[in-house]
Parts: sequence; structure tokens; C-alpha cells
Amino acid sequence: MKADSRYKARLMADPKTSSFGALGRLLRYARRYRGRVVLATLLSTANKLFDIAPEILIGVAIDVVVSQEQSFLARWFGLESPYHQLTALAILTFFIWVGESLAEYGYQIVWRNLAQRLQADLRLDSYAHVQKLDMAFFDTRSSGELVSVMNDDINQLERFLDGGANGMIQIFVSVVAIGAVFFIISPLVALLAFTPVPLILWGAFLFEGKAAPLYADVRARVGSIATRLTNNLAGIATIKSFTAELRETERLRQESEAYVDANRKAIAVSSAFIPVVRMAILTGFLFTFVVGGLQTLDGTMNVGAYGVLVFLTQRLLWPLTGMAQIIDLYARAMASTRRILDLIETPIGVQDTGTRTLPRPMNTGEGRGAVGIEGLSFRYGAGNQGAVEDVTLQVPAGSTLALVGATGAGKSTLIKLILRFYQPQAGRITIDGIDIRDLKLAELRGAIALVSQDVFLFEGTARENILYGRHDASEAEVIAAAKAAEAWEFLERLPQGLDTIVGERGQRLSGGQRQRLSLARALLKDPAILVLDEATSAVDNETEAAIQKSLERIAHNRTVIMIAHRLSTIVGADQIAVLDQGRVVEHGAHAELVARGGAYAAQWRVQTGGATERSAAE
Repeated sequence: MKADSRYKARLMADPKTSSFGALGRLLRYARRYRGRVVLATLLSTANKLFDIAPEILIGVAIDVVVSQEQSFLARWFGLESPYHQLTALAILTFFIWVGESLAEYGYQIVWRNLAQRLQADLRLDSYAHVQKLDMAFFDTRSSGELVSVMNDDINQLERFLDGGANGMIQIFVSVVAIGAVFFIISPLVALLAFTPVPLILWGAFLFEGKAAPLYADVRARVGSIATRLTNNLAGIATIKSFTAELRETERLRQESEAYVDANRKAIAVSSAFIPVVRMAILTGFLFTFVVGGLQTLDGTMNVGAYGVLVFLTQRLLWPLTGMAQIIDLYARAMASTRRILDLIETPIGVQDTGTRTLPRPMNTGEGRGAVGIEGLSFRYGAGNQGAVEDVTLQVPAGSTLALVGATGAGKSTLIKLILRFYQPQAGRITIDGIDIRDLKLAELRGAIALVSQDVFLFEGTARENILYGRHDASEAEVIAAAKAAEAWEFLERLPQGLDTIVGERGQRLSGGQRQRLSLARALLKDPAILVLDEATSAVDNETEAAIQKSLERIAHNRTVIMIAHRLSTIVGADQIAVLDQGRVVEHGAHAELVARGGAYAAQWRVQTGGATERSAAE
């Protein structure tokens, strides 16, 4: 509770997190649409002025019927005949209604199209920005929360722009225009009738101030529910295998109840505002009704003018009554706006500031992809897990480096640093002699193909997933890549061959099939550096042997960096680096490391049964 109170206090104190601050940030973001905003505002204003005009004409018509030749129209426009006056009012009323209808059509078209354009831009800009963020950002943010911001929060803002923005403008125009008419007819009645308006505005600001942190909490709860649903749907097989359906349903129920509770608090505040507005408006109406009536009876006010005031008070009543709903929409939208713009404005840790490109080989016989790692150090946040410490390795172009070590030794971290998923705290990495920080990110990552142990396939066909490596590849190149990855045999047996739908994350394929398809995708890219992170972990021994033979062929004139736990797969590597707690503790070829009798040799004996045999002999 204390933490929640501190959060709410910070929300109120920080201009950037206030609703007005969020609105200012949104207007700055939407400055390219300034012309559309101005046009929509003018149409909303015109519509409301046309909407108010009939009430004034009713009062004028009453004046014509009562005063006839002495009416307002007769004195100011010279229309002495009451029949001509009523005819003129009827014609004017017709054009006013046409104008109101056209203005309403116009503002709805402009506001709604603006809402659609703005939500599309926000979604694309937020997604494009998220793609530029380094992996450290994703270590602290769940996918469900990000989806909630890029989908639900943007939709919340769209709902406000669809109707709420127009409503706020029209309320403002109503107060100003009707107030002007009141002061022209009777300054005394105007002062009395509009006395409650400051109270209404004060109540609106008070409500918005109290609602802002509540709606921020509501949006956070939405993100938590999205995270829970995303994780549970992705892990549905695990939930079923552990018969945890009831447990997960209960956890979701708790998240949902927290969301309901957060909304309940916001609803309690918003609901209290409506009766306050109604009572304040009733006070203004009674002043108009009684004081204006007395002035009419005394002869100091024209009957038609009195009718105008009564009718205009009614016209002001309903918009102000709906003000609570509009401010509620506004508060929700601004809470969402803060989350959207905070995401878009998240600093990019790994900046794409490089300008250099990699040298292209003059002929296919030249090696490419030499990797240099010099004094490299990196730690995740303030912790040590998965860190690398003062790593120095040289991988000549066209050679193979194998990384081995226990889980958490830093092997995968080293790969991520080569891909610039993270920024190291010390040291540097070079490719073909160029510091990777000086390379364009597209150039760097375009030269590397990663085949991960955790294979990710996209919803679509097998062909589309292979073409993800190079979308302009020919059919022959796709088939050649599939054959090189030992995937063509099973692809031919699929119902529609390469055009078979593989399902979300490739769920219609076996683990080995997914891994071979992932390898084919990487091979089609024809990278200078091929990175294999336990790439054969999900295949059977026969397929693994076939892939190893293929790798020997495709490794020609290409640098290969591979992570392996099964040492039998890396015997032929040019060099092997053994990592322990982020440091390289051994380095050399297989035979050299076995002969040395260190950590690698011990692991080799365990995997080949040498340790057991030696113990039996002793």
C-alpha cells in the first residue's frame, strides 16, 4: 500500500506523467497531423454553433408571435409582416439544420480517420522502436505487457479520439457561446446561471487528478492479464502435462480480480462526479427559470428572450451531464498515452551508429568472416550470471570454433555479444578486422546466421520459413538449402510439400524437423559466419550424423562458431574454447585438450565412458 501511495504521488507530481503532460506529448507526436486536428476542431465548433442556433430561433419565433410588427426581426431587418418573419425563420432554420448535418458528417469523418491514422502510426512506431531495443530491455519486460501497450492501450486512445475529443471541444464551445448569449440578453441572469460552472470545472479537474493514478493502475493490470494469458497459452502443453489447469485458472482469477478491483476504485470516483455535475447544473437552471421569469413578468425582459434562455439552458444541460463520461474517456486515454509514448521513448541501448560495411570477397575461394574477440567483459545488470570476463579469442576466416562449458558458463552470452544483442562493458569484437560497433547493424547481422537450440518458426508454410533467410531466393536455392540441412526428405513427404502450413511456432512439425528447417533457413542466407547453438540437440543420432557431414561441406569458406554439449559433434573443430564462469579456462584443438588432461579431457572421458573404464581397471 505504501508503494502504491508513493507511485500515485509521483504520478501527480511529475508533469510528464500528468494527464496534461501526456496530452502535450501526444500533440507533439501528432504534429504532422496539425492541419487535420485544426480542421476537425473547426468542424466540431461549427456543428455545435449550428446546434445551438435553433434554440435562439425558437425564442425569436416566440417574439414574432407575441410582438408581431414590433418584434426583433421587424425592428432590425424591416420585415413588418409576421408571416414574412416566420417564413424567413423557416428558411434560416432549414439552412442551419443542413449546415449542422454537413458539419457533423465532416467532423466524424475527420476525427475518425485521424483516430485510425494515429493509432496505426503509434502501433507501427512502437513496434519498430521495440525491434531496435537491445535484448536487455526484453529481459525485464514481458511479451504480454508489450502486446497490451501496442494493442489495448492504442485502442483505448483510439476510442477517445473517435468521440471524446469532439465531445470536449463541443462542451467548451457550448459554454462560451451560450454564455455570450446569456450576457447579451441579461447580465444578471448570466452571472447567476453560470455561477456553478467554476464548481463543475473544479470538480472535473479534481476528478481527473484522482482518476489518473487509478487508471494507470488499471492499465498495468491489463498488462498483467495479457502476460498471464500469453505465457499460459504458450505453455499449454506443460500445464496439461502437470495437470495444473485448476491452479492456472486460479492464478488468472486472481489477476482478473485485481483488475476488477482497480476498475472498481476508478468507477467509484467517476460515478461520484455525475451527481455533482447534475446538481450544479440544476442550480444554474433554477436561477435562469426563476430570475428570468421574474424579469419577464416585470417587463424588463422580452418573452422571446426568456424563451431563448430557458431553451439554451436545456441545451447546456445535457452536454455538461455527459462531461463525466468524456473526462472518464480522457483519463483512460491519457493513462494509455503515457504507456505508449514511454515505450516509444525508451532509450536504445545498442545504437545503430555504424557506417562501415564488410569487404566483399573478390572470388568464392577467399575466406570471409574472421572474428576477433579482445578482452571482452559483460555482465547482466548488477548480477554475475551468464557473464563473460576478459575473453580473448581469434577465429580465422573459414575456420570452426567450438564453445563448450557448463550451463551458465557464458557461451550463449558470447554469441549474443557477437550479434550485438547486448553492449559489452569492456573489450571489443571485430569481424574481418572491423570493430562491430563501426558496422551498420544490418551489415553485421546480415553476415551472421544463427541456428538456436530454441527454434522459432513463424506461422505459415515451410517454404515461407526457409525463405525468411533470403526472401528473393529461387526455388532451386530453397531446395538446395533444404537438402543441405537434411530437411528435404521429410519436406517431400508433407501433404503439400514446401507449401504445407507448419502452424504457430512450427507446432505441426517434430522437434527435429523444426531444427532442420531452421538450419535450412540459415543456410539459404549464405552467411559469412554460421552460429550453431546446440543446433543438432533435437535430432536423432542418424540425422545428426547426416547434418554433421553437411556442415563439413557448407563450412567451406565460411566461419562456423558452434556451442555443443555433446563433444562428439565438435571433434573436427579447428579450435575449442572451454568456458567456466565466463572465462576461457582452456583453448586448443580436440587432441591437444584431451592430451592436456584438464577440464575438457575430464568431460570427454565422462561422455565417452573413459572415466568408468579407468575406474574399473583401478
